This record gives sequence, structure tokens and C-alpha cells, in this order.
Amino acid sequence: MLVGAVFVAVVFLTSMLSGVFGMAGGLVLLWFLLLLFPATTAIAVHGVIQMTANGSRAWLSRHFIVWRIVALMTSGVVLAAAVLLWVNYSPDTATVSILIGLMPILVWMPKRWFRFDANKSSHAVGCGVVSGGLTIAAGLSGPLIDIFFVRSRMDRRQVVATKAMIQVVSHAIKILFYLGSALALSAGEWGIILIAAPFAMLGTNAGNRILARLTDANFRVWTRWIVTAIGAFYFIQGVVLIVRG
Repeated sequence: MLVGAVFVAVVFLTSMLSGVFGMAGGLVLLWFLLLLFPATTAIAVHGVIQMTANGSRAWLSRHFIVWRIVALMTSGVVLAAAVLLWVNYSPDTATVSILIGLMPILVWMPKRWFRFDANKSSHAVGCGVVSGGLTIAAGLSGPLIDIFFVRSRMDRRQVVATKAMIQVVSHAIKILFYLGSALALSAGEWGIILIAAPFAMLGTNAGNRILARLTDANFRVWTRWIVTAIGAFYFIQGVVLIVRG
């Protein structure tokens, strides 16, 4: 009961953090899950929670989803999943930690460096392959998807809605990829996860309210440093795990 209560609280707080700063909450949630479960199970459970949070966001803005881009990105995610399945990919905590620890590099790169446009078919498929593959391999893709929307002609509502929908797809495929590990959970553990899922939506809504009070400048500064600090922690953890064997 105590673990269940803590889990629900963590889901709410990390979803609220994601509602404010984007990927930060997902990073913290995955770290907490890695303490409880093996890497494959943690990533699958993370997918259920994140799919719920992104699903609520996609539903609320469903009229703005650009389905053509979602379809193209989905084909890329499926291709990435097929390749990882073919090589029999199976993550461990050290690998996941290193991959996530390197992600914050992207938030420090100037946006002018990126020449991607999600409106272009080849770029959309490429985004699905890269971000979808990383979502399956490490549990999340962080700011990677953002670089494909920097130069798109979509307005902010279309960007938010389309990104939320492709995240739903990516997490759903991730759950299927690790379905064996997910099914190994007990009925009681799944009960706690299902109870916690609605709190992901509540946390997201709470985070959105906080986000509305932040200025653009404060948002960018806090996002960079929070994500960087979490990423550094992950990277150090991964290195320590590899050294220890």
C-alpha cells in the first residue's frame, strides 16, 4: 500500500513537471520505475503512464492534429521497432541511463543548426525512425522530436496536438515491444498502475496551469537546466553501473 501511494504521488508530480517543462517529468518517472522494476518492465510501465498523459493532451486538441504527419511518423516508428526486434534488442539500466544522459545535449544546440521540417514526408518518416527507435530503446525521446518541428509551417496548436499524438503511437508500440515483460507483472501491480494512470492526466492539467504563468524566457532557462541536471545524473549513474559490471 505504501509503495502504491508513493507511486501514485510520483506519477502526479512528474506529470505536472512534464506539463510545465516537457520531458523532465518523464525522465524522473522512468528513473523511479527503474528502481522498482527491471529495465524492460520499467519502460513498458512508463509507456502506459505516458500514453495516458499524452492521450489526454491529444484528445483535447484532436481537431488540430495533422494526421498525414502522424501517419508518416508512425511508419518510421514501426520500422525502428522492426529493426530493434530483428537484432533482439534488450535494454539494461546502464544502457538506458547512458542514452538518456546524452539527450540534454540537444537542448543546448542552437535551433538554427537544424534543417528538418516535419511537413516534408522524408523528414517525418526520419523523425519516426529516430525518435521512435529511441523511445523503444531508452523509454523516451525527449527533445528529439522538437527539432523536426522547429521549421514547420504549423501553428502552435497543430504542433502540440501532432506531437502528442505521435507520442501516443510511440508509447503504444513501445508497450507492445515489451509486452512479455509487462504481462509478467502481478494483478496487484497492474491495479496500482491503472489507479495511477488518471493522476497522470490530473498532473498534466496542473502543470499546464503553472506553465501559463511562466514567461518564455524563464521557461527556456529552467527547462535547459532542469533537463541538463537530470541528464547528468542519469549519465553518471550509467557510467557507475558499467564500471561496477
